[in-house]
Amino acid sequence: MRRARLFSWLLVGAMAHYGDAQPTAAPLGAFQDRGDVGTVLHAGSAEYDASNRSYTIVGSGENMWATADAFQFVWTKVSGDVALAADIAFAGSGGDAHKKAVLMVRQSLDGDSAYADVALHGNGLTSLQARDEKGAATHEIQSNMPAPKRLRIEKRGAYFYISRGGDDRVLHMAGGSMRVPLEGTFYVGLGVCAHNKDVVEKAVFSNVDVTELSPTAGGTTTLFSTLETITVTSTDRRVAYVTPGRIEAPNWTRDGAALLFNSGGRMQRVPVAGGQPTTIDTGFAVHANGSHGISPDGALLAVSDESREHRRSVVYVMAVVGGVPRRVTRQVPSYWQGWSPDGNTVLFAGQRRGKFGIFTVPAAGGEETRLAAVEGGNAGAEYAPDGKSVYFSSGHAGGMQIWRVLSDGTGMEQVTSDGFDNIHPHLSPDGRRMVFLSCEKGTAGQSEMGDVMLRMMSLSDKRTVVLAKLIGGPGTIDAPSWSPDGRQLAFVSYQMMR
Repeated sequence: MRRARLFSWLLVGAMAHYGDAQPTAAPLGAFQDRGDVGTVLHAGSAEYDASNRSYTIVGSGENMWATADAFQFVWTKVSGDVALAADIAFAGSGGDAHKKAVLMVRQSLDGDSAYADVALHGNGLTSLQARDEKGAATHEIQSNMPAPKRLRIEKRGAYFYISRGGDDRVLHMAGGSMRVPLEGTFYVGLGVCAHNKDVVEKAVFSNVDVTELSPTAGGTTTLFSTLETITVTSTDRRVAYVTPGRIEAPNWTRDGAALLFNSGGRMQRVPVAGGQPTTIDTGFAVHANGSHGISPDGALLAVSDESREHRRSVVYVMAVVGGVPRRVTRQVPSYWQGWSPDGNTVLFAGQRRGKFGIFTVPAAGGEETRLAAVEGGNAGAEYAPDGKSVYFSSGHAGGMQIWRVLSDGTGMEQVTSDGFDNIHPHLSPDGRRMVFLSCEKGTAGQSEMGDVMLRMMSLSDKRTVVLAKLIGGPGTIDAPSWSPDGRQLAFVSYQMMR
């Protein structure tokens, strides 16, 4: 990464297209101009103090949300990858709890432009907000650190990331990312919105740094994993936990208070509200491979583990709080997939005589029964909540798609058929909706990480909506991922940072 003066970049002069913003000739340090974006009742203003690279910005505007924005913006026009960082503080107290001071990257100065920003709200909430195309709705990923003192937004290709720092101003990855493809040149800068069209608010941005980012190819990168939850009605996301390295396959405890996930072969538990995870004592089973889940009564935890049998996967069951693993499957490899609604049967995928299949076995142990042959691979299977059918993904008909079979192994039918590979189906507690992971046709199973979509289908009419676009893969939703009340999902997104 190297620091570069913005003046060496592509700058656009007085003949630039300003959208709704009104330009000014006042000196603004590293930035080129400023103006109100969208419709405001009270004109905004901005002052620059060169001694500490600070900007005092006054802005009005009803909101920066939904499909249109209204705010005061200080900006310059650039191209390529970029990062913007600043210490941010509101001047004075009061005002709307959702007034915003933002670091923003924006396609145009139109009020409904595509954009991404890191927004500090009046109540201390910090979030990565984005509108991924002109006129679309805005969505957000809420950080789990309130009232940071320093913030940074970073554009890497089509993805945006944020970092935040406390009193020491040391920046740490805030978790999550959003995909907003911007074309050609675009705007980067500072903004203030009062969240009340009748008033103005003031914020101070100090120690402002704008940095040109060098290409990532050939450089050293660090993998981060973000454990997130998403509300399916609003599609807004919240960070529960972020960490360097790889974590996988979150699922909810039956009381909805905590999430279990796999990290380095060990099972971890973390509060949904955020905090530090604790390790679950799983005895000798310390090489879990991502397939795990809690029994319907909340008492037992099933894991697929490779600690024994020459590192080939076996399904074990133990107390949900930890304990001595009890072996359930006799043959290997076997990968846990789900519990029957009554908790008496375990569903698993297994490779037998070179071919994968979907099997059941009594939870107490015993003989396995083949439910369905999966000639083209398998990426998740799960009982419907009524226990009458099983959903799974398979490529046996060409391309990974989701299928359904009755619980007695008959009546197989295809559920999805579109221009994507679709894997890891999970049914909502009421059985009406199915969430799954989608990626470019022919890419499922080829990479640990890539561009994916978290999608949800209404099973009554097969209407499908996109919940999130992210960098994901096999660890994103390997395990049952719905909250007990059916309002939220848990998943893991991945970020490669320099």
